[in-house]
Amino acid sequence: MTDLPPSETSPLLGKPHPDDVGIPEWRHWLTESWLQVKASIPVILAYMLQNSLQTISVLIVGRLSPEALATAAFSYMFAMATGWLVALGGTTALDTLASSSYTGSKDKHDLGILLQRGLFVLTIFYAIIAIVWIFSEHLFRALGQEEYICVQSAKFLQLLIPGGLGYVWFEAMKKFMQAQELHRPGTYVLLITSPLNALLNYLFIYTFDMGLYGAPIATGIAYWASFLLLVTYATFVQGHECWGGLAPRRALQQLWPFTRLALLGFIHVGTEWWAFEIVALVAGRLGTLSLAAQSVIMTADQVMNTIPFGLGVAASGRVGNLLGAQRAVGARRASLCAAMLSVLFGTLILAALMGTKNVFGRIFNDDDDVVALVSKVMPFVALFQIADGLNGSCGGALRGMGKQWVGALVNIVAYYCAGLPAGIYLAFHGWGLSGLWIGNCAGLYIVGTLELVIILLSRWDKEVESALGRLDHGE
Repeated sequence: MTDLPPSETSPLLGKPHPDDVGIPEWRHWLTESWLQVKASIPVILAYMLQNSLQTISVLIVGRLSPEALATAAFSYMFAMATGWLVALGGTTALDTLASSSYTGSKDKHDLGILLQRGLFVLTIFYAIIAIVWIFSEHLFRALGQEEYICVQSAKFLQLLIPGGLGYVWFEAMKKFMQAQELHRPGTYVLLITSPLNALLNYLFIYTFDMGLYGAPIATGIAYWASFLLLVTYATFVQGHECWGGLAPRRALQQLWPFTRLALLGFIHVGTEWWAFEIVALVAGRLGTLSLAAQSVIMTADQVMNTIPFGLGVAASGRVGNLLGAQRAVGARRASLCAAMLSVLFGTLILAALMGTKNVFGRIFNDDDDVVALVSKVMPFVALFQIADGLNGSCGGALRGMGKQWVGALVNIVAYYCAGLPAGIYLAFHGWGLSGLWIGNCAGLYIVGTLELVIILLSRWDKEVESALGRLDHGE
C-alpha cells in the first residue's frame, strides 16, 4: 500500500512505507486505534487528576463558609478561563511543532529548543494574564459581582499568580514528553502531587490558620511540585535524549511562528470555554434553580470532558509524529481513527447518562427540584457528548496539522453566530435551561461536523510538506 500517488511536488511519498508492506488494511486501522487508546488513557487520567487539584482545594475551602466556597469556586473558574488557557491552549503550539520535530528533524535536540522557546513565549503570555489578575477587583466590580467576591477573589488570584506559572510550565513539559510518545509520566507525577495537594490545602487552610488564602498558596506549590517531578523523571528515567542543554540564543530565534500558533491555540480552546462561561452567566439570569442545575451539569461535564480532550491530545501528537515522518496516509488514518473512537466513547457516555438521568442530580444535590430539572435537561447533555467527542478528536488532529486557526474560526462561527444566540433565544422564550443546552448541542455538532469535513477534504501530501516546511523554517 502506498501513502500517496506520486506527484511532482512529492516524489517520495508514493513509495510503499516499510511498515505498510504486506499488512491488510483492516490491520492498520485496528493497530492505529489500539495505539491511540493506549496513548489516550494516561492522558485522560492525567487531566482528571490535574482538574482534581483545584476541585479538592474548593472542597476543603468549602468547609470554612458558603462565602469561602463561592469565592474559591469563582476564582478557579476565572483562572480556568484565563490563565489555564495559556497552559492548555497555548501549549498546542508544541502539539504541532514538537511532535513533527521528533520524527522529522535531523537533530533530536531541536525538541529541547522548542521546549525552551515555548517556556519563554508562554511565560510572557501568562505575565499578561497575571496583570489582569492583579487588577481583577475592578473587573469583577464592573461585571456586577458581589462585593466580597470582588475583594476576596482578586486577592485569591494574586496569591495564585506564582503557582499558576508552575501549571503552565508543567503543561509545556508534558507536551515535550508526549511528543516523544511518553504519555504516562504526567500521570505518575499527578498520582503523587494530587494527594500532596490535598494535604497542603488542609495544612495551609486549617493547621496554619491561613483560611481561604491558604488554598491558592497550597495549590500553587502542588503545581510547581508537578513540574519539578516531571523534570526529574525526564532527567533520570526517560525523556532526556531530546534535551541538548540550555541554548537561549537558539531558543529566542524564530519566536513569531511559535507565538502565532500559541495565540491561535489560546483562541481555539478559549472560544469554546468562554461560550460555556457565557452559558453559566445566562443560567444565573434564569433563576436560582436553573443556576443550581447548571452547576451540577457543568461540574460533571468537566470530568467527562477529559475524555475527548485526552483523545484530542493523543491525536494531535500522533498526527504530528506521522506528518514529520512523511507518512501522509498514516496521518489521515490516525485522524479518522481518533474521530471514530471519540464517537464510540461519546455514545457510551450518552447511554450511561440516559440510564441515570433521573437520579444523576442527587450525586451533587438533594433538592428534588434541582434533581428534576437536571433530569429534564439530561437528554440534551447526553446528546452533546457525541459532538463533544468529535470536536475533541478532530480539533486535536487539526492542531497536529498546525491548523489552530481553522479550529478557532469554526468555533467562532458555530458558537457565537449560531449556538449561543439560538440557545439564549430559546432560554428566554419558554425553554429555560433546556433551551441553552439545545443551543450548546447545535453549536457543537456544527463544530464537530465542519472539522471532520475539513479533515476528510485535506490534501495530506500537502500537510506533510507543510510540516516539513515548519521544521525547515524553524517553526
